[in-house]
Amino acid sequence: MQETTLCLSVGHHLPYSMSDSNTTDFTNPSTFILLGIPGLEAAHIWISIPFCAMYTIAVLGNFTILFIVKMDPSLHAPMYYFLCMLAVTDLVLSTSILPKTLGIFWFNSSEIDFSACLTQMYFIHCFSTMESGIFLAMAFDRYVAICDPLRHSTTLTNPVVAKIGLAVVLRGGMLVLPHPFLVRQWPYCRTNIIPHTYCEHIAVVKLACADIRISSYYSLSVAFFVTGVDVFFIAMSYTQILRAIFCLPTKDARLKTFGTCSSHLCVILTFYIPGLFSFITHRFGHNVPLHFHVLFANVYLLVPPMLNPIIYGVRTKQIRDRLLQSWLVTWCRALFPESRTEQSKRHSTLS
Repeated sequence: MQETTLCLSVGHHLPYSMSDSNTTDFTNPSTFILLGIPGLEAAHIWISIPFCAMYTIAVLGNFTILFIVKMDPSLHAPMYYFLCMLAVTDLVLSTSILPKTLGIFWFNSSEIDFSACLTQMYFIHCFSTMESGIFLAMAFDRYVAICDPLRHSTTLTNPVVAKIGLAVVLRGGMLVLPHPFLVRQWPYCRTNIIPHTYCEHIAVVKLACADIRISSYYSLSVAFFVTGVDVFFIAMSYTQILRAIFCLPTKDARLKTFGTCSSHLCVILTFYIPGLFSFITHRFGHNVPLHFHVLFANVYLLVPPMLNPIIYGVRTKQIRDRLLQSWLVTWCRALFPESRTEQSKRHSTLS
């Protein structure tokens, strides 16, 4: 109700045509109005600079991970297949919000079609759920690799990895599917102004002039079920992994083995800690300013996709070596291009 009241008060400061259209009674709005970051409208251009930089790094980094894994046959292993799934998920997740957000910041393109809003909502929550499932699959991979290494190649075969990936996709898709259908059935008779940069589920549902407890309870149930189950099994996996590491005879062996898990632990922390903080402040932080909620909700969806390829690129030796090798080859070709004579000799030899 606090956000809805704010929406109504903001509507009085909008241009007449927009304000007039949003005070009219309606049950099925054709469009929603995304305000961006309420209270920070004057700083939208400046806020767009770090947002755009984070998105650019995320796109380049995740496509680099996909390219390296595809081109290097030695990386065709379960760990890197899961990493590719994570890269694709990060690309879709960040792309689901940022183009529209930048449109609001740069061109004041605040309108979004009702169906497009529901589609965006579905993609955001669906791929967030998938990302959590991928982290669980990666934890299982590390558990088998460290606690039962002799059976790793027979346990995590390519068909098993494909089935795990399919299960992650189906779980995310099916659990989130009721969200847009529930949102579509509510009447929106007060306003269609969303004080956000994207169609976040709670921000949209709070605009309905109906009993939204079903949507609220289902959203909470899915969040607790997905996050609770995944975090529980990830914690169980790493409890067994740490026990196996501490049983190793030498310090070097313990450090080397733990190094294979460090990148995974880092990306887990960058995903779950901001998500938990955002959830707590959104549900219980009623005294937290609205612009902080919206700003952090954007950062939460942009920072992990940006950091994940950087963490894996720095912490994973195989990816780091392959990336350095690619850069060296590129620089060598740029600095020492073949002469036409050498190219013709090479072509004549090949022919």
